[in-house]
Amino acid sequence: MEQVAMAVKVLLSLCCVVACGLAMYLYHILWLVPRRVLAEFRMQGIGGPPPSFPYGNIADMREAVAAAKAARASARRAAAGGGGGIRHDYRPAVLPYYEKWRKEHGPIFTYSMGNVVFLHVSRPDVVRDINLCVSLDLGKSSYLKATHEPLFGGGILKSNGEAWLHQRKIIAPEFFLDKVKGMVDLMADSAGPLLKSWEERVDRNGGVTDIKIDDDIRAYSADVISRTCFGSSYIKGKEIFMKIRELQQAVSKPNVLAEMTGLRFFPSMRNKQAWELHKEVRQLILEIVKESGEDRNLLSAILHSASCSRGFAMAELKILISFIISKFVLKLSPHYEHSPTLKLIVEPELGVDLTLTKVQCLY
Repeated sequence: MEQVAMAVKVLLSLCCVVACGLAMYLYHILWLVPRRVLAEFRMQGIGGPPPSFPYGNIADMREAVAAAKAARASARRAAAGGGGGIRHDYRPAVLPYYEKWRKEHGPIFTYSMGNVVFLHVSRPDVVRDINLCVSLDLGKSSYLKATHEPLFGGGILKSNGEAWLHQRKIIAPEFFLDKVKGMVDLMADSAGPLLKSWEERVDRNGGVTDIKIDDDIRAYSADVISRTCFGSSYIKGKEIFMKIRELQQAVSKPNVLAEMTGLRFFPSMRNKQAWELHKEVRQLILEIVKESGEDRNLLSAILHSASCSRGFAMAELKILISFIISKFVLKLSPHYEHSPTLKLIVEPELGVDLTLTKVQCLY
C-alpha cells in the first residue's frame, strides 16, 4: 500500500510540474513575447491600442465592426429610396477598427490578435520604402496560412523565401497579355448563353428588368476558366470550380482563436468540410490528368492559366462588358445596397443589383 501511495504522490507531483510548466510556457508565448515586441516598437515611438490577455485587440475589433454595421443599417433606413448612398472609400465599412486606431495613434501603429503583433503602416513614404525591400526574409505573413492551406496549398500566394522565388521564376515569363489572345473566342462563346438568358428575362419584363448579377458572373467565369484550362474535360472543370467556390466559403471565415491554440487542426465541422472539399478537388484533378494521358499536358495548361491570370482576368472582363453594353444600357438598381465586406477579398455582402434596359427599346 505504501508503494502505491508513493507512486500516486510521484505521479501527482509530475502532473503538477507538467501543468505548471505548460502554464508558464503559454504565459510566455501568449503574453511575454508579444509584450517584448510591443516594447521595442514603443521605444521607437510607435504606439497602438493596449492589448488584453489572451486575445489581444480582438474584442476592440469586434466592437468596431458591430458599431459600423449598426451605423450602416441606420443610414440605409434613414436614406430615402434605400441604398443609403455609395462611398467609394470602403475602409470604414470593411476595416472600421483601422480608421479608429489611425485617428487615435497616427498612420503607423501596432495592434495584436492573440499572440501575433501586427504593424499597420499607411504613410505613403514608408510604404514605398517597404516595397523597395527585396529581401526574401520580408515575405507574406504566416498568419492564417495553415487555415487557408486547403484552398491555396503551397502556391505562390502563400509561399515565402526560396519557395516563392522558385515559383516566381517559373511563372514570371507567362505574365504577358499576348498569352490570352488565343482564348478570346472561348471567352466570347461563354458570354453567349449569359447574354441570351439576360435578353429573355428583359423581354419577359417589357424591355427593362432588375438582375442580381453575382451568380451569373461567377457561372460565366467558371465556364471560361474551365474551357481554357481543361479543354475537352471542361464539364469536370466547372465541377472543380464550384467545389473551389465552396472551399473558399469554408476557409474565408476568420477564427483567430483556432490560430492561437492550434484548433485549426481539430476536426470541427468547418475543418472537416474544408478537408473533404480539398480531397474532392484533388481527386477530380487527378481523374482529368489520368484521362488526358499524353495527349495533353494538363499541369502545363493549369500553370499557364494561373500564371497569366492578370491579363486573363482583364481580357475576360473586357469581352464580357463589350458584349453587355452592345445589348443593354445598365445602371445600379434602386434595390442595390452598398455593402462591402471582407472575406478572402473585399466583395459585396448583399450582391450587386443592376437595372438592364434593352438597347432597341430606347429608340
